[in-house]
Amino acid sequence: MDVTTVGARIAVFFIPFLFALCFHEYAHGLVAKWRGDNTAELAGRLTLNPMAHIDWIGTVMLPLAAILFNIPVFFGWAKPVPVSSRNLKNPRVDMFWIALAGPLSNVLLAVVGALLIGVLIRFFAGASWIMAALEVLKMFILTNLFLAIFNAIPLHPLDGGKVLARFLPASLNYKLEQNEQMTSIILLALVMTGALRILAVPVYWIHSGLIQMATYGLM
Repeated sequence: MDVTTVGARIAVFFIPFLFALCFHEYAHGLVAKWRGDNTAELAGRLTLNPMAHIDWIGTVMLPLAAILFNIPVFFGWAKPVPVSSRNLKNPRVDMFWIALAGPLSNVLLAVVGALLIGVLIRFFAGASWIMAALEVLKMFILTNLFLAIFNAIPLHPLDGGKVLARFLPASLNYKLEQNEQMTSIILLALVMTGALRILAVPVYWIHSGLIQMATYGLM
């Protein structure tokens, strides 16, 4: 793989992935602040600066290795934003919204990406660079949808586990949190074995719908 190809793959895959991760974590911190906890802000995490959110293994090494060596599993994570439930007025409800903010932020970015596609097709259809821009935006939408749906899986330590906690008895949720390491191993195994390919079904269905809406001017 030559330098040009590597650069193109990084531009198409890694940069959208990095921004989506940072925006996801920023959304957690912002909603936490809205609900009364400024721990993320005090820790310097209420920012879109990638350096504040990078986990060198999960954010950089694994995704870049997948790009450079054509590894079929493109997977990664950022440092979790710190949240102190002691600062929340209603921790059970507030944590629900803080957790939900992550996946919803990625859905928002996917919709924004589709809107941008609509703008480009309508106003810049003849530009020489439009095909490259459309491919980057399509990958941006796809990346955000995968992050949203993956993080919505109702298992700790994913956001979906914290969302589900809102509806579970406190004692049961405590047990699930205590076994977070076990579910983390299970999730990693599912990712590495390709078992989570089933997520591609809703992701590509939503992706196709957004692209069609953008293409035919329905957004």
